[in-house]
Amino acid sequence: MNYEDFFAARLEDLHKGGNYRVFADLERVVGSFPKAKNYTADGSVQDVAIWCNNDYLGMGMHPQVLEAMKVALDSCGAGAGGTRNISGTNHYHVLLEQELASWHNKDAALLFTSGYVANMTALMTLGSKIPGLVMFSDELNHNSMIEGVRHSRAPKEIWKHNDYNDLHRRLSQYDRDTPKLVVFESVYSMDGDIAPLEKIIEVAEHHNAMTFLDEVHAVGMYGEYGSGVAERDGVRERVTILQATMGKAIGVIGGYVAASHNLIDFIRSYGAGFIFTTSLPPTIAAGALESVRYLREHNELRIRHQERAATLKARLQALNIPVLPSVSHIVPVHVGNAALCKQASDDLLNRHGVYVQPINYPTVPVGTERLRITPTPLHEDADMDHLCAAMGEIWDRLNLPRSITAAAAE
Repeated sequence: MNYEDFFAARLEDLHKGGNYRVFADLERVVGSFPKAKNYTADGSVQDVAIWCNNDYLGMGMHPQVLEAMKVALDSCGAGAGGTRNISGTNHYHVLLEQELASWHNKDAALLFTSGYVANMTALMTLGSKIPGLVMFSDELNHNSMIEGVRHSRAPKEIWKHNDYNDLHRRLSQYDRDTPKLVVFESVYSMDGDIAPLEKIIEVAEHHNAMTFLDEVHAVGMYGEYGSGVAERDGVRERVTILQATMGKAIGVIGGYVAASHNLIDFIRSYGAGFIFTTSLPPTIAAGALESVRYLREHNELRIRHQERAATLKARLQALNIPVLPSVSHIVPVHVGNAALCKQASDDLLNRHGVYVQPINYPTVPVGTERLRITPTPLHEDADMDHLCAAMGEIWDRLNLPRSITAAAAE
């Protein structure tokens, strides 16, 4: 076998299908969020407006967060020095875990190097270490959850997305004493829908099942104090284990889980992805700590965020641009063709200085390709005017479908 030919052929398949991913070479600039510099292949530098930030609230640029990180850098240095077990537990880690547990009204929390690792490690550990555990996973769960369930080698049931009746039917096939874990998200980031948390939790409780809730796209942005949809919906205390990231609304990097003392200690003691990984730099923990403290006290940021998302949806719909139904801060715009989706993204960037990444297979199914827009509280009306004008021009020039049904028919 010629290995290089194999790699080249598979990459060419991606190019032909419009699914080859090209990274924008960006430099975020403090004080200019959500603006950035885009370094192009020809060596030029272009000023762009980012409309696909996962730094949903701009906390990665907040002066209090930056100052906290500078203080930690000067006092603790660049790295943690080891794994948590071998000299790598810095006092900032301890303070942050205490803050996160308090935020979610749980006994304890545990830090990981990313939200992906948090999901993988927690689910693998629970699935492989609890004898006879059956895992019930929503069909649209994030890849990190799918991989965690799969690598746990525990028996699994895949239930229809957000369909608590299907979940009930599948749980009913098992004895009440069989260990069970229901795995789902609150905000699903590709479609922008929100799970019916109370109904799902009621079904799980009825069948004596634990619940594992991913709030990656909700922490910081929902609830009066910002701890997520579970807080907003009044079910936070009924969730067995909650997982989230610090790489989105909190503005830095890392992930965590929060639950009872015993459950967290169990993952800490048995989770390979935690035990064998160098811990987060103290600077990151310090920045996350300051960010969470700020978010707990500033609900006006969340109110502004929701207004910006609602306003953009209404403005795009007024232009007959096909916004997928979304009840969250996510604004998904349907294209339905991988090549056209990439073309629209490229033209927005190159012609209008607007950066919106195309979302193609395998992130979403073939035929549902889209632009995923994420307005922030710092996007002003003028920014929105520019985006809407650019989108209108692109849709006209590329003759893109003006409805979801039209896109599906092509």
